Amino acid sequence: MVVPWQTAVTMIYLGKVDVLEVYDEEIRSPSVTIRMPSVVRLRGAVRAARKGVKFSRTNVMTRDGFTCQYCGVRLTMSELNYDHVVPRRLGGRTEWENIVTACYPCNARKAGRTPEAAGMRLRRKPVRPTSLPVSGVVLPSRRVPDEWLPYVGIGQA
Repeated sequence: MVVPWQTAVTMIYLGKVDVLEVYDEEIRSPSVTIRMPSVVRLRGAVRAARKGVKFSRTNVMTRDGFTCQYCGVRLTMSELNYDHVVPRRLGGRTEWENIVTACYPCNARKAGRTPEAAGMRLRRKPVRPTSLPVSGVVLPSRRVPDEWLPYVGIGQA
């Protein structure tokens, strides 16, 4: 998991993490100076509040396995869009139960109609997820700090 450095510093002072790597930069306050944490390890399990899964483009794509729900082709996030099953012009809302992942050609073919009206079939009915699979942070290796390399499972660039 990637967290902002401010969160990492708070977790250090709360005793929730161990610092494994630091950057050369220092964080200064009137009474304390520490090196900026680069990699920290949680000391215990994180108990997340049961708030449900946040609705977002990335989470919709993750729920649908980065696969067009009309043609079944797995694509990258930039090649996908989300589609209102019941179009907004027909009263469809932007919510888990009415949004699916669609490739641009299928989305254009559906063209503001219901799947039935467009002669298309959904591969899976959209539902509100209770959880999502954990997906690793996807960063281009040229942007991964050197201090992270032993921990993120990619080779040296």
